[in-house]
Amino acid sequence: MWCGVGRLAPALPLALTLVAAPTAAQQPGLSGYYLNVATHVQESVLGPAGASDVQRLRLMWNASPGPLRLDAAYEQTLTLRQAGAPGAQLFTAAGTVSGGDWFSLGGELHSGERAVWRHRFDRLNLRLDLGGSADLTVGRQPVSWATTLVLTPADPFSPFDPADPFREYRIGVDAARLRYYQGAFTQFEVVARPARVGERETLTLLGRASTNAAGWDVGGWAGRVHDTFGAAAFLSGAVGLWALRAEAAMRDLDGRTALRAAIGLDRTFPIAERDLYIVIEYQHDGLGATSPDELLATATSRAFAQSEMQVLGRDTGVLQLSYPLHPLVSASALWLGSLRDGSFLVSPGLGYSATESLALRFGAFFGVGDDPVVENLTPTLASEYGALPGVLFVSANWFF
Repeated sequence: MWCGVGRLAPALPLALTLVAAPTAAQQPGLSGYYLNVATHVQESVLGPAGASDVQRLRLMWNASPGPLRLDAAYEQTLTLRQAGAPGAQLFTAAGTVSGGDWFSLGGELHSGERAVWRHRFDRLNLRLDLGGSADLTVGRQPVSWATTLVLTPADPFSPFDPADPFREYRIGVDAARLRYYQGAFTQFEVVARPARVGERETLTLLGRASTNAAGWDVGGWAGRVHDTFGAAAFLSGAVGLWALRAEAAMRDLDGRTALRAAIGLDRTFPIAERDLYIVIEYQHDGLGATSPDELLATATSRAFAQSEMQVLGRDTGVLQLSYPLHPLVSASALWLGSLRDGSFLVSPGLGYSATESLALRFGAFFGVGDDPVVENLTPTLASEYGALPGVLFVSANWFF
């Protein structure tokens, strides 16, 4: 099964970089991250069964001369796969993606039937301290306005894939961000982000305010998201022993106004002297598909192309569990389901902390739902997750 991938292994371009990295990492301000994900994908309408291997190397550097702070992160991702196999990119951080970058700063170094090699500067920004209460950051940077943990419809920048188990770093976007802090709990900010989405050039210009009132974090943002109106409100706090998080956004897109909202609860339960952590979330997305017949149109919509959508369905539920079996071993499980068509994705996992900087993970993904209907060799989706094949993976994360 692995023979096709194995023949390419001696040519791994990341290997030479990785050998030198630990020595460089001893320098002040320089650190790194290496991810290796080996997968086996079962046969499905998406393609034949096959194996793949994804390697991701990230080098990070920062310096603080005076009131300035320089921040940079450079990534290379190499995907090796058997010919015709879908590969690990179905559910994992399989490569560097642009996300509508205004500046190129990356691209494909090689693309073939068995190997794809990409690189990208994921961070490249300069932050200026404007005194004790304000700062300005210009360049490629992470911007997160999420309140809920998994489904985040009010995050207009680069939300995570909810099924991705490797979410250590949020994708950077090209933007200018001005922040002003009024006391310990109140913050105002303005973000301007130009982007290139396909053949279009867009501008996102938003103002956001947040504060704490009676123990609840509340706030909102408004402005233009990719040249169309958007506004949102959010809150988070405690209800008894549960943490409650909620966010809602209004989007004026494609000639209609859509409500996008999510609400979630999370808490820990002491079991056998250890803590079981539970996350439950529900999302209603006015931009999502109401039936399987609309899934393809949603996947090719403007909102999806602008990376505003994490899932395709109108109503989605999430259940996430994690439990430490041992100080070095933890178990996890994810259920992500479409409440419209009854299909869902389930992902159990097991993690092992080999050292303080090295972690191993074993996991799987299984899609359950109505299978696609094939007519004249053309498949038509009958559910959001029913077409997804089974995936087994083993990964290694190394921070240095």
